[in-house]
Amino acid sequence: MSLGLIVSGLDLIPVPAVIVVRETGTLRFPAFNRAYRLAGLGVVAERSPLLDALGDLIHDVLDRQEARAECDWTIGEAIDCRYYRVTIARSTLTKNEACVITLIDQTSQYNTERSLRREMTTDSLTGLPNREGFSDIVEAAEQPRQAVMVIDLARFGRVNACLGGLVGDELLITVARRLRGALRANDVLARIGGNEFAILLTIEEEDHEAHDLATRVMRTLSTPIRLTDFEISVDCSIGMAFTATDAPREELIRHAQFATKRAKGTGRIEAYQNQAFAIAREQFGMETALRRAIERGQLRLAYQPIRSLATGALCSFEALVRWTDEEGVHRMPDSFIPVAEESGLIVPLGRWAIDEAARTLAEWDRLIPGNMARIAVNLSAIQLQRDAIAPVLRNALDRSNLTGDRFTLELTESAIVSDPDRITGTMHALRALGATLAMDDFGTGYSNLAYLQKLPIDVLKIDRSFVTGMIADRDKIAIVRAILSLAQALGMQTTAEGIETQELAQTLAVLGCTYGQGYFYARPLEAPAALAMLAEATESAM
Repeated sequence: MSLGLIVSGLDLIPVPAVIVVRETGTLRFPAFNRAYRLAGLGVVAERSPLLDALGDLIHDVLDRQEARAECDWTIGEAIDCRYYRVTIARSTLTKNEACVITLIDQTSQYNTERSLRREMTTDSLTGLPNREGFSDIVEAAEQPRQAVMVIDLARFGRVNACLGGLVGDELLITVARRLRGALRANDVLARIGGNEFAILLTIEEEDHEAHDLATRVMRTLSTPIRLTDFEISVDCSIGMAFTATDAPREELIRHAQFATKRAKGTGRIEAYQNQAFAIAREQFGMETALRRAIERGQLRLAYQPIRSLATGALCSFEALVRWTDEEGVHRMPDSFIPVAEESGLIVPLGRWAIDEAARTLAEWDRLIPGNMARIAVNLSAIQLQRDAIAPVLRNALDRSNLTGDRFTLELTESAIVSDPDRITGTMHALRALGATLAMDDFGTGYSNLAYLQKLPIDVLKIDRSFVTGMIADRDKIAIVRAILSLAQALGMQTTAEGIETQELAQTLAVLGCTYGQGYFYARPLEAPAALAMLAEATESAM
C-alpha cells in the first residue's frame, strides 16, 4: 500500500487527521484532511502546536516501529481549552518513517463531566464547596501545617420550624457571607451539612492562629441577624483538628466534627484530642457488645441488702446490674450505664432489670414461705423520658404474680428536673400501683425542695459522699442532720448509703435515719447468696 493511497482516503475520516512523515530527522505534513484544517491545529509543521507538544512521542513510535500509541492532549487556555484523544497509527505496509495521527475532540464530554462534578461538589444555596468538595480540597492540600475548623449553628432547626425554610436559607446565606468576611486570604470556607460550616486554614506560624480565627468567627456571628421582622442571634459550637504526621488528611474533617460535639457540651472552643477519640471509639465498641449482651441475656443482677438501722433486720435489696462480657471482662456500671443512656439501650436494659427483679422476687417467695422482702430498682433519667415505666412495671408484676408494694423505684433529682410534668405523672402512676418511690443521691443535685413537697416521694437516700467520714467531719454531720430533719418534717423515711463501720451505723441510728446499706452489712451479692441471706433472716425472725 502506497502513502498516496492513504492520503487519498484521508478526507473520508470524520475527525481531524494528519499524516506525519520523518525525513532526515525532521517531521513534516505531507497531507491532512479538512477536519484537521478547520480545527486550527497548525498546517505548517514548523509552527504546529501538535508537533510541538507530541513530537517526542511521534519520534518514539517511529523509532520503536510500534503499530499504535494513544495519549490525551490539551491545547489552549483555561477559558477556551480543548481536550483531544490522540491516536498515532503506523501501517507496516508503508515506509517506516510515516504515521497517521487522528484526534477525537472530547471537549464537550469533558466540560459536561466538569459541570456535573462542580454541581456534585458545590452547595447550591451558598455556592460554597459541599462536604465532598471540601474533602477533595483538604486531601489535595500540600501545606505542611493546616487545621480544619467545623462550625455548628445552634437553633437552626428551630428557625426552620418556626419561620419557614426560606428564612432558614436566608440565615445560612447571611452566615456564609459573614464567615467569608472573617477569613484570611488563603482560608477555604465550605458548607458541609445542614447547619455546619467548615474552614480549612493554613497555620503560618503558631497553632494559636486557629484559636484566634475561631474567636473572630464567634464574635462575627454574635451580632444579631435581621430576618424578616425578627433579629436572630446565632450561637455556634466550634471544634478543630490539626494535621499530624501519623493521621491521614481525610480524617481531619471527622476529627474536627468530633471536637465540635465536645464543644456543644463544654461551651468552649475545642481542639481534637487523640485520647478522647479513642475513648469514643471504645464506647461505640462497648455499645455493640452491650446490645448483644442484652439480646442474648448475658446480664445479671446483684443484690445489696438494706437493713433497718434501729433493729438490724433485713428489709430489702437494691438490685444492681452486672455484666461480664464475652472476653470475661467484668464491666462496671459506671462505664456501661452512660453508654446505654447515650445510645438508647437504657430502655431495653431498664425493662430487663424490672422483669428480672420481679422474676427473682417471685422465685424467692416460692422458696421462702412468708417472705416479704422488697427489691429496689434504679430508674435512669433517660429511661424515664423515653419509656412508659408504669405499664412496664405493671406487666412485670402481672407475669410474676406480685403486688406493687414489693418494689421500690429509685430515681435521681436530675431525672425530675429534666421534665417535671412528665416525671410527676409517671411517679403518680407508679404510686397507684403500690410501689415505693425513693429519691436517690439526695443533696448532690439541684435539691429543689418544692419537688419534695409536691411529688409522691417516700424515701430520701442520703448519698455516700455525705456518709463516708461523717463522724470526723462536722460539716457532713450537719448536712446529714438537715436531711434527716427535712425528711421527718415531710413524713419521709431515709436510707443512708456507704455505711462501712458499726460506728457509722450506730451514729446514723441515733440521728434518726431509718435504713442503711453498705459494705458493713454486705457487698452486692449474687442471687444465690442473697437468697441464702434472706432465708436465714426469715428463719431468725420466726
